[in-house]
Amino acid sequence: MSEHRTSGGGATDDRAPDELPEYAERVLDVADLIPPGRVMTYGDVAEWLGEGGPRQVGRVMALYGGAAPWWRVVRADGALLPGHELQALDHYREESTPLREASRSAAGHVPRLDMKRARWDGVTGAGDRTGEAHT
Repeated sequence: MSEHRTSGGGATDDRAPDELPEYAERVLDVADLIPPGRVMTYGDVAEWLGEGGPRQVGRVMALYGGAAPWWRVVRADGALLPGHELQALDHYREESTPLREASRSAAGHVPRLDMKRARWDGVTGAGDRTGEAHT
């Protein structure tokens, strides 16, 4: 288990406070594998693990993902995480993650991720931005 990860405080089981559920540890390990400038959807992570679904992955990221590269696990539509748009946008710009300009009608004119170019398949290197979802 990575030492920088701790429980989100909502656990009511017999685990030590800093011990993660096994599924959460696996989800966070996948998040750590995603190269800078690339993203995987919640569904991609679940598919990669062969267990759970987008909601379970999202729940893990919400409870335990603060110390992981949470901005690399995203919604399938490329919308930035509500309430964390500006923080995520800083990370995306720093990592040169492909973005699509926001339409003038978009709230706050916040761009979206360019999912065709940013999505990581779990196999190709960080320099190759043509990969699709892991199958």
